[in-house]
Amino acid sequence: MGYLRAQATEFLRALRRHRESGPGAGPGTATGPGAGTATGANGAFGEPGRAAPPADDVDAARALRRAARRISGTLHTFQPLLDAGWAEEMRPELAWLSGTLALEHAYASRLERLLQALHRLSGSTAFPAPRPVGRATATTTAVPPAAPTAHPASANRGNLTVGAAKAGALLDRQLTLARTRAHSTALQALGSSRFHAVADKVALLASEVPLSNAGRRAASAAAPGIAPVDLRPLAAAAQERLTDAVAALPLVTAGSPYNAEALVHGLSPDPAPHPQDTPWHQVRLLLRLHRYALEALTGADTGTANANADADADADADSVDVRLLAAGEALDRHRDASEAAAAAAQAARTPRIAPATAYALGVLHADQRHEVEAARYAFQHSWRKEPIRLS
Repeated sequence: MGYLRAQATEFLRALRRHRESGPGAGPGTATGPGAGTATGANGAFGEPGRAAPPADDVDAARALRRAARRISGTLHTFQPLLDAGWAEEMRPELAWLSGTLALEHAYASRLERLLQALHRLSGSTAFPAPRPVGRATATTTAVPPAAPTAHPASANRGNLTVGAAKAGALLDRQLTLARTRAHSTALQALGSSRFHAVADKVALLASEVPLSNAGRRAASAAAPGIAPVDLRPLAAAAQERLTDAVAALPLVTAGSPYNAEALVHGLSPDPAPHPQDTPWHQVRLLLRLHRYALEALTGADTGTANANADADADADADSVDVRLLAAGEALDRHRDASEAAAAAAQAARTPRIAPATAYALGVLHADQRHEVEAARYAFQHSWRKEPIRLS
């Protein structure tokens, strides 16, 4: 399992960069409720109202999440070959870490998406500029001024413009508060004994992968010069789970330009997630596991670090499937749009907001649900194509 060792090495390398990115900084530099004023490595998650974190700091935080996701996904797919107790203990800890570190950037990106949608729908410029965080620091700019139009705005457009500014301010308050709390949670996580325990276990993984009895037998039975463990059957099982999940999706409905059922849930008092979204989110997770399994087979993600793993894999597998890339991008857009729609719906449930504000949030919610449908259409369009590989 050279892939696991390589990802563990990437995790430790990112952790070292994270600690060295600021003066005297480290994951344990600041903990507790007052840790928001910390600098250095902890600043990778962005302090609201403060200067943007250094690019290297942001990259290190992203690399930590990336390696943690890949280790966790590989433990899930190839668990029969690994020590069961060790894998079951590691997976939830890695999921906790990657999820905690991703929250602040997710809230910032969601706010940026919603403010840009409000600008596009209303033409108004009276929105708060989204606060940059993470990768957004290099691309986020203030909302541009509306382009002049030669046609007078319709009545509905005028009503939307009236409420859009207040809707944007409400979203900014709610999502910035959520982002600030996520920032504090990330700081506390990086300074916790739980995080240090995860880092210690990953450090051990970088040198030796704990195998199950079946994994040790397979390794001892391998001939010299051949990969010690054949990963292909378990990788094929991951692909089969993905194929079955995609087959259960309503791809015929996703191929239609308008899905009326998707708006029925709408702005109902029920704050539960949209009932149609769950199977699509599950497919996104299974697609990610399938990609990680392919990386473990081919070593495409880690280059020469995994050169000795699975040397007898099929030659045509050592490439990138363009169809998987397009499908993954569509499902990422689906996730972003569905979460943005939920945020707009939550804001619309705020007590005693003005009717114009509620109207603007309703239009924004419907717009994001249409983005969800567009992403589903893009997924089914790309999935049904013949695989195209780039060597």
